[in-house]
Amino acid sequence: MSTLRDEAVRILTRLRQAGHLAYWVGGCVRDRLLGAEPRDYDIVTDATPQQMHSLFPHTIPVGAAFGTVLVVADSHHVEVSTFRGRERTALAAPADPAELIRADVAHRDFTINALAADPETDRLFDFVEGRADLDRKLIRAVGDPRRRFHEDPLRLVRAVRFAAQLGFTIEPVTEAAIRALASDATLASPERIHQELLAILLSPRPTPAFRLLHDTGLLHALLPEVAAMEGVAQPPEFHPEGDVWTHTLLMLEHLSQVPGPSPELALAVLLHDVGKPLTFRVADRIRFDRHCEVGVALVEAIAARYRWSGAQTERVAALVRDHLTFLNARAMRRSTLVRWLRQPHFPELLELYRLDCLSSHGSLDIWEFCRDQHDALPPEQIRPPRLLTGEDLKALGYPPGPRYKEILSAVEDAQLEGALRTPEAARAWVREHYPLA
Repeated sequence: MSTLRDEAVRILTRLRQAGHLAYWVGGCVRDRLLGAEPRDYDIVTDATPQQMHSLFPHTIPVGAAFGTVLVVADSHHVEVSTFRGRERTALAAPADPAELIRADVAHRDFTINALAADPETDRLFDFVEGRADLDRKLIRAVGDPRRRFHEDPLRLVRAVRFAAQLGFTIEPVTEAAIRALASDATLASPERIHQELLAILLSPRPTPAFRLLHDTGLLHALLPEVAAMEGVAQPPEFHPEGDVWTHTLLMLEHLSQVPGPSPELALAVLLHDVGKPLTFRVADRIRFDRHCEVGVALVEAIAARYRWSGAQTERVAALVRDHLTFLNARAMRRSTLVRWLRQPHFPELLELYRLDCLSSHGSLDIWEFCRDQHDALPPEQIRPPRLLTGEDLKALGYPPGPRYKEILSAVEDAQLEGALRTPEAARAWVREHYPLA
């Protein structure tokens, strides 16, 4: 199977064979200069979208206003865009490739993303000191940062994301513009904001990134529920690390050491204590009554705001709802414990609790107990074959109705407790405990 780079080369070559100019541009050039394999390839060309559609059998228009299409080849997607900054009607006229590239990159977001290259000659086109900013590990807007951010408010968040992914700092003038325009970030589409925040959470450096989101005002604009964690004290006997915000940042730091965490786990790390600011009270000690339930409601509100999928909302809400259940694990009846351990989200819940412990009191005793209980259960015990069905109850003379669920659940409890092992024993048990009227 061909690689993404193989397909990107074929697409660029096909454009050139058809008489068009075509160059690498953006992140693929940046990543190759940093010695990393690009995760995507972007091509800039003088071909119009109509010409691209005629050259490639499978294309998807993704930015008609900007002349951008996705070319699909061998399961890979390569973004191909018509040069920016030049009237489409004049594209057929001869032009200096360097001047076309210069005009194009003048409208891109950051200097490190405004580099172009000719893969055949290795010529680098750098009109905005992007190579120097790579060496300086600097995120700097192309030209006037306010103008760049007004063109696309999501760039306010993207600046932080690139800083987090690459371990760079944001150039002072660019950062000042982010602070001044932070509230404009909400003007970007909810889905795009969600994807940027997820990328930050899953980056190698989520903790400094969220500190920067907080310090620039972006966190307050986008996730005021999370910004509210700052200054919310916690009982020192359980949380010697400090307030809820400090605890959450520590969890993000530990999350960055987890290989390949799921987006749902990352979101749950950020939001597991989101209910604490609203439930803070001081009694015999600092308490957060029902903060898990309140947190679920806030998660659902955030999910609706940023249009998460239903499955993602349900999974993150379940993790937030259940993250303190571990405290009751040793006291659970066997059937209750098994039902809890067999939940689809339990492996993520277990990891969330581990990170929670490491970022607070540091004790992993309960986590180890639950892990060992989970690992010791073979499939036939964690979800054994049902001893009875609704049809069995009907055959025993029980009329269909809501009572079926109660009876079958009680039978499974007894089965999980080890009290029932055969259908015959289950039928006798039902007759004894649920006599017919």
